[in-house]
Amino acid sequence: MTTAETTGLTLDIVLAKAQQYRNWGRWGADDELGSLNYLTPDKVIASAGLVKKGKVFSLALPLDDDGPMNGFLGRHNPSHHMLWDGGDIAAGAQDHLAQLRFTDDAAYMVLQSSTQWDALAHIYHDGQMYNGHGTDMVTSRGAMKNSITNVKDKAVGRGVLLDVPRFKNLPWLEPGEPITDTDLLATAQAQNVEVGEGDFVLVRTGQIAQRRHIGTWGDYAGGSAPGLAISASDFFCPRRVAAVATDTWGAEVLPNEGADVYQPLHIIMLVNAGILLGEMWDMDDLADDCADDGVYEFQLVAPPLTFTGAVGSPVNPQAIK
Repeated sequence: MTTAETTGLTLDIVLAKAQQYRNWGRWGADDELGSLNYLTPDKVIASAGLVKKGKVFSLALPLDDDGPMNGFLGRHNPSHHMLWDGGDIAAGAQDHLAQLRFTDDAAYMVLQSSTQWDALAHIYHDGQMYNGHGTDMVTSRGAMKNSITNVKDKAVGRGVLLDVPRFKNLPWLEPGEPITDTDLLATAQAQNVEVGEGDFVLVRTGQIAQRRHIGTWGDYAGGSAPGLAISASDFFCPRRVAAVATDTWGAEVLPNEGADVYQPLHIIMLVNAGILLGEMWDMDDLADDCADDGVYEFQLVAPPLTFTGAVGSPVNPQAIK
């Protein structure tokens, strides 16, 4: 098995691909949508026609303290608290209200602690994020450019699942195994599905299934993982996809393919191509259904929460078949 550590990726290779697939200015100097510009109203309408069975699959992990975060990079699992509960009702704390009683709750969470979208403001390289905006555009008040709120009415379209381990007759890919452009093409061909302009492409590695089998998240957050190789950009970018999501913590193969750049595909696809990235999407139930009926395309509905200025957002993606 080839691991990412053996490929010898260099900074020059990353910079060349970043320049090759750069979309800065393609839709104007003020653009904050990136590859979501490929998602036209006609494509949204066409995606509705993919709904045949009325089956809906949530691709979100539960938001609770049993989630995958382990403190890496300061990210912790969501914390849920009751503001008013049944005990308060029983104790008479709401007796001043005529008849009605209620419960209320609150949560604290890192916005990228579970199933989520990366905003185009999430990643910088050489002091610039997508479309050339500088570090001054993200302050303590949030992102003034490329915030995730730009996506609030854009994350609806044709979804395509590429189930790489099932194509390889494996329950899951092993940590450190890269998914290349060749792997993606071969998987799509075996599934008899094409990836095209404006698509939301879901790439399953099986890592969530593996962690469920083991019974612990372990180092899922930030540790060794299967994932997209740098050559995946040669599959996604020419096809003008709207977004890419995976079932891993960071989308890319870990360890990365070389020591010169951390998370190089984020630099190529998010910073330069403007391709929206989703991470920690739970695709297992959807993958089983796709294997059963042989249909790997569906309507995807996955809007972010509208936290003003946020550089990422939790999401409860819905795949509708």
